[in-house]
Amino acid sequence: MSLYEACIPQMSKMLENLSAWLDKAAASAEARGFEPEVLLNARLAPDQFNLTRQIQAAADTAKFAGARLSGKEAPSHPDTETTLDELRARLKASVEFLRGLTAEDFKGAADREIVLPFLPDMGTRGADYFNEFVLPNFYFHATTAYAILRHNGVDVGKRDFIGGMKLFPKSAPAS
Repeated sequence: MSLYEACIPQMSKMLENLSAWLDKAAASAEARGFEPEVLLNARLAPDQFNLTRQIQAAADTAKFAGARLSGKEAPSHPDTETTLDELRARLKASVEFLRGLTAEDFKGAADREIVLPFLPDMGTRGADYFNEFVLPNFYFHATTAYAILRHNGVDVGKRDFIGGMKLFPKSAPAS
């Protein structure tokens, strides 16, 4: 499996899942009689990011992974979202960027030197960056966003987290 196949389809799907969780958060807030934006400042622990920042971090991790591995420039998204609609727009923009990348853009990505802004004197290979930083960081923030919503009574479950998967009719037994 190429880094493109490992990165772009799954991260795009998860960002779309996150957007669907926000739809459920809005419906939950409406049903329970409070403004959905109240959830944006919710957090699991006092020293963790709130829901807004968890979503921003998941979207940023995905778009920067796509950009760094493809050698492209990532779009700029200032952290100014204050509503569910603004967060959905950020998620949508990140997915559109990711889906605009091609497998060809990822040629040589596994061996491409990646320099992170917070470690400017160090480099890592693309494959190591993806496996050791991108995947755990992306799923940390996505999972934490999910957990914040669950903790606050939003009806999201495992199927909402995983989303759909590619399926096909099973092969008929040989006769």
